[in-house]
Amino acid sequence: MPVSFLVIQHADWETPGKLLVQTTQQAGIRLEIAHIYRQSIPDPMAFDALLLLGGPPNVHEEKRYPFLREEKQLLRAWLAMNRPCLGFCLGHQLLADSLGAAVGANSQPSVGFTQGHLTHAGREHPIFSGISSPLSLFKWHAQAVQTPLPRDLVMLATSGQCVVEAFSVVDRPHIIGLQCDNHAAHPDDVRSWLSHDSNWIDSLPDSGQLFSDLPRQAKLHYEAIQTDFTRIMNNFVNLVKKRRE
Repeated sequence: MPVSFLVIQHADWETPGKLLVQTTQQAGIRLEIAHIYRQSIPDPMAFDALLLLGGPPNVHEEKRYPFLREEKQLLRAWLAMNRPCLGFCLGHQLLADSLGAAVGANSQPSVGFTQGHLTHAGREHPIFSGISSPLSLFKWHAQAVQTPLPRDLVMLATSGQCVVEAFSVVDRPHIIGLQCDNHAAHPDDVRSWLSHDSNWIDSLPDSGQLFSDLPRQAKLHYEAIQTDFTRIMNNFVNLVKKRRE
């Protein structure tokens, strides 16, 4: 049977993105999208891995976003079974929260393109096999995983804008959080995000510059991000396949 991923989507406009769809199709992966903000999550046991996308909620906003309760219950059960999981942005934060890490305000909102640096553990981790450091990151967040991390979590990447850009779990390399949104770094996706999340962008001090610069920066960074993201997803697929053996 083909490898299948259950993708948890938290908002109508924060889709898997062209890059994620493209790379998984090329790898022969079947994706099923669960729009958790308007539907129940299908039985996760029918899938080989769980992918958690970003979205407007903060991790602790369960009253405003009641679906977070269901998602956290699912995630805790999934992790207890030691199943593969990859989280982006909010998904990265939900994953960290479920593993005992603190999540709170970042030192500053991090929006746009920046350089991430692999730690020693990151250079040794299979998710970043074949990836050079520094690497381009597409960012869209104001919350972040806080340090110090729990003892069984290991930081894989950091940047000048956010301390914990990526993490994994000791002896569980198939569980990974990525603070970036590189899956949605295609210029078309970047323009869509600017349009749909314009109210939040308007609230930031440098909103005018972001609206004018991000479409151009997306074109400049896309080739490098596409190459690295394809490798990262292929590495994750290999980790998932090892868990199936």
